[in-house]
Amino acid sequence: MSIAEPGMTVDVPRGLAGVIVTETELGDVRGGEGFYHYRQYSAVELAQSRTFEDVWHLMLRGSLPDAERRAAFTAETAPLRHLPDAVRDALPGIARASARSGPLAGLRTALSLLGAAAGFRPLYDIDAGQRGADALTASAAVPTILTALHRLGRGLTPVEPRDDLPYAANYLYMLTGEEPDPERASAIERYLISTVDHGFNASTFTARVIASTGADLAACLAGAVGALSGPLHGGAPSRALDALDAIGTPDRIDPWIRERVRSGERIMGFGHPVYRTEDPRSRMLRDIARGFGGPLVDFALQVEERVEALLAELKPGRELHTNVEFYAGVVMELCGLPREMFTPTFCAARVIGWSANILEQADDSKIIRPAARYVGPPPPQPVPAALN
Repeated sequence: MSIAEPGMTVDVPRGLAGVIVTETELGDVRGGEGFYHYRQYSAVELAQSRTFEDVWHLMLRGSLPDAERRAAFTAETAPLRHLPDAVRDALPGIARASARSGPLAGLRTALSLLGAAAGFRPLYDIDAGQRGADALTASAAVPTILTALHRLGRGLTPVEPRDDLPYAANYLYMLTGEEPDPERASAIERYLISTVDHGFNASTFTARVIASTGADLAACLAGAVGALSGPLHGGAPSRALDALDAIGTPDRIDPWIRERVRSGERIMGFGHPVYRTEDPRSRMLRDIARGFGGPLVDFALQVEERVEALLAELKPGRELHTNVEFYAGVVMELCGLPREMFTPTFCAARVIGWSANILEQADDSKIIRPAARYVGPPPPQPVPAALN
């Protein structure tokens, strides 16, 4: 990796597209191939063959566990789902304050409180063992916080986590208060695994920038949640489904898409800043959706076919396919998740990837401090006299 000398500046593309800023052992996205991986394993293969706990162990501990280590890891993390009293007692007030913004906004506040209540200290001041313990505490607590805020926002009592249920099934249980259907639990688990990590996306980079300052783990995660909440990042699954609703019927697909493309609007659920082929997550989720079947799936398949054809016609030379958000919205709708919980569900998985990246960044003592080119009026200008 080439490094600029102190005082030197290096021109890079807008958005840091294609710029390598560090080295990682956690995984990569190979956009030209339509492939991404967690450590040395295909992320899609992991989603199809391993449990969420296995992938959690892989990301934070560095290896896929055998049956014995999986049981030990599950026994270690399940109790951490239960929130400290200070956090649990504050959730009703947080839910009221964030009622118009939703659980993701409330999570930022709750994470800060969790860090204080659990005694998180700056990453700079603690050893790797304590950092790992903090990461497990926060990662396990996030689904409990999100589901509690959602239920409180609807006037319902939060559901306490169950230690006997796997991560995904427990998430659905806390959300609905009912024993989850195995098919739906399996679908959500595969979705969660597929979204644990995805290269140096905006929220992951945000988490690593904060970690580079030596801040505590809760501060890093709160910043990552803020980045994820943006519609151009994690806020798209519900918007993609809203687009299906707006189109309504097959005969409206073409005119609806043409109108939006010609007016310069983005078609949510299509296109990706990295992939130049089909998003492998979308391909897997499409297969899950087909397994459920039904009118929504049939319509989504029709829309996908026509949108890709129209984008090829109206934006020639660009590879624009469905991304993870398109079929993620369909799958979560089929599994009974309310739309306001689509992005929070994404967050319940991505917190694992953020935590792994935070731990990796904490091993590097160099603060991330880029530069900007000033383009304002030339300085120094005379300072105008103050008006009496």
